[in-house]
Amino acid sequence: MIIPLQPELYAINHQLKQLMLIYLTKTTDYTTPIDNLSLFRRDEAQPCSSCFYQPMVSIIVQGSKLSLIGSKQYSYQAGDCLLTAVDVPAINTMTDVSPQSPFLSLALYLDKDIINQLISDFPQLSLIPPQPFEGMLVTKVELGILSAFVRLIQLLATPEHIAALAPLIIKEIHYLLLIGPFGQQLRSINTAGTQSHHIAKTINWLKVHYKQPIVVEELAQQANMALSTFHRHFKYVTTLTPLQYQKKLRLYEARRLMLSENNTANQAGLAVGYESITQFNREYKRLFNAPPHSDIMRVRQVVNR
Repeated sequence: MIIPLQPELYAINHQLKQLMLIYLTKTTDYTTPIDNLSLFRRDEAQPCSSCFYQPMVSIIVQGSKLSLIGSKQYSYQAGDCLLTAVDVPAINTMTDVSPQSPFLSLALYLDKDIINQLISDFPQLSLIPPQPFEGMLVTKVELGILSAFVRLIQLLATPEHIAALAPLIIKEIHYLLLIGPFGQQLRSINTAGTQSHHIAKTINWLKVHYKQPIVVEELAQQANMALSTFHRHFKYVTTLTPLQYQKKLRLYEARRLMLSENNTANQAGLAVGYESITQFNREYKRLFNAPPHSDIMRVRQVVNR
């Protein structure tokens, strides 16, 4: 069900949409000159797309979207805000989209150094409940955050001011996230000693060492947790088990190697740690709904339209 925005939010969201359409004249992913800010447009519903979300805040400006993030489904629409506090795999499909009413969204990738500096500078932000938090959350965007993104995108028209002003607005957005509905997730995952922070460190380790066989008991020891506690918290933060997470890291990297470096399926499978190409092909098809060669051909056709 489409829930209309409150009048003040609607006005700011409309302003943001008009600004984005200046730079998004067709289906595209636009990496802006502003660090870590990307804009997205889709003119038609496309086959489910898969990606690995980095820690980010994303706002739907027009249209609606279904996302399977990890193993949990999210539905969000214009005026909704998604925060991912850790790297998570996602499968997305856009709904309510046409060339006359394209899907529009933006993403600002979060800066861990800014978050840690803010927590250090404002001690009240470090008061964290002891329980862990999910690594993803969807909620209505707050007026202050939406207004800050309007000011940030307005800077694209005056590139000479980006270096001086964009970092200030980006820091403001991080601060607003920390004191808003997302604050507990961000503070917990970015504060040393919390269980969520231990899981975040494990995720970072897996991102580097995904090619090698992993022993979950050793991961639990690195996180200073009992095995059952580690399993429970890892799945709570990512919605996946450690082995499921590693598998998706491998498959997404294999896909990147085939798309960006023209690896064959055999080369990509071996490069990411698979010993059996048959197993690689089977698991790839299960995730991307097509064998490697067919999937890569389909993705390239979509990109080259």
